[in-house]
Amino acid sequence: QVQLSESGGGLVQAGGSLRLSCAASGSIYRPNDMGWYRQAPGKQRELVAVITSGGSTDYADFVKGRFTISRDNAKNTVILQMNSLKIDDTAVYYCKYSAYSFVYWGQGTQVTVSS
Repeated sequence: QVQLSESGGGLVQAGGSLRLSCAASGSIYRPNDMGWYRQAPGKQRELVAVITSGGSTDYADFVKGRFTISRDNAKNTVILQMNSLKIDDTAVYYCKYSAYSFVYWGQGTQVTVSS
């Protein structure tokens, strides 16, 4: 079992920044992927960014150049640095951990971007 602990969500003005953290604990397999997804009201859950335990990254087109994902393998923690936030970034952000056929989700953290 893997538990995911998310933090860093909150309220920020458009153009501002937030830093989300997700720490995984439990039975951690290597290699693995960790990432962030988001779901806005009335919309599908969508990929924001993912990073492998080897450091390879993948970003959704709508966040490229604004968000940066990184991880600390020693702490099994993934970080999402969000800059130049837009109102459309408002959503619940979910941390995801996957290794082989195992997939775990965090409970989500709210990000609200105001004008």
